[in-house]
Amino acid sequence: MNIETLRYAQAVSRTNSFSAAARAYGVTQPALSNGIARLEEELGVKLFDRSPRGVRPTPHGARVLPLVDRVLDDLDTLLAETQRLARPVTEPIRMGVSPLIGATLVGRVFQAARSLKRPCDLVLREADLEPLSNDLQAGRLDIILVPAVAGLPTFRHRVIAREPVVVVDPAASGADDPVELKDVADAAYILGPSTCGLTTFTMELFHNNDLALRAYPGEAASFRAVDEWAAIGLGAALLPRSKITHEHTSYRPLLQAGAPVEIAYEAVWDCGTHLGADLEELVNALSASD
Repeated sequence: MNIETLRYAQAVSRTNSFSAAARAYGVTQPALSNGIARLEEELGVKLFDRSPRGVRPTPHGARVLPLVDRVLDDLDTLLAETQRLARPVTEPIRMGVSPLIGATLVGRVFQAARSLKRPCDLVLREADLEPLSNDLQAGRLDIILVPAVAGLPTFRHRVIAREPVVVVDPAASGADDPVELKDVADAAYILGPSTCGLTTFTMELFHNNDLALRAYPGEAASFRAVDEWAAIGLGAALLPRSKITHEHTSYRPLLQAGAPVEIAYEAVWDCGTHLGADLEELVNALSASD
């Protein structure tokens, strides 16, 4: 069985798109599609269904793809550990951090880095999702902590924290009880730039629930501005609960089909570098303390 075809299947599963997965691996879409077809033939099951909304796992795929992830994770761990043994040199870990990542989580990362088998210093850079993703792909960063909305299928991903999302809606003055997304979908939502992880999260949340997103005509520079503008009544906003810093007449826990809406934060890294085993150990420590 060809390992590359397993990685193709993992990439399609993460991006819900054959074309996006092909771009990530630098191959043509027919080459990727043919590779997955060969894998399906070897396994004897169909892994994906295509529809106008994108690519989704089949019932068989939903059971097989987590096993593919496990196999590739074990392989990447093996390769990372051999890299560490071959280059036992301690150097700082260059970490990119989304503005949505709070100081408490950053503090946990520093503590975990000092407790590694070979303790490492951290060099932090804060930026929006898109520039951090670009720097990770270009090798200028070793690991990023970002909202779990980016594709980056050629990298390892691990969710390390979650928190509830609230809706700020000036039109619902005084209300503080939980509210369903569909019941607040008609509000005009303040968004940041397209490079912002919170903007991507908001857009994907509406899209995945077949809801039209009405956007406020302006553009906030950051989630902090979204919070401030919502506080003065310019429009509604979706924010992680911990990022509410201003006085609001109303912010309400957000539900979808009765379940709390949460934003997940993940670590994304390349296990194939000489720091790969250190990064794996770091993320394991963060996951264990979550």
